[in-house]
Amino acid sequence: MHKYSNQNVSCPHCGHIIKIPLDASAGSQEFYDDCSICCNPIHLTMEVDELHKTINLFVDADDEQIF
Repeated sequence: MHKYSNQNVSCPHCGHIIKIPLDASAGSQEFYDDCSICCNPIHLTMEVDELHKTINLFVDADDEQIF
């Protein structure tokens, strides 16, 4: 599995496709990145599955709350 890659995602705020750099060398992570188009924060959750050699990326808006 590649430890470094880029992933195209759709901004949950404006809908534009942006490229997000991913670093899977530290395992699963939760982080924020700003949209390069609208500058709003994007919440990203990256789950690294070493057994199946996959990376799952979940994208949502920073203002979404789960109760």
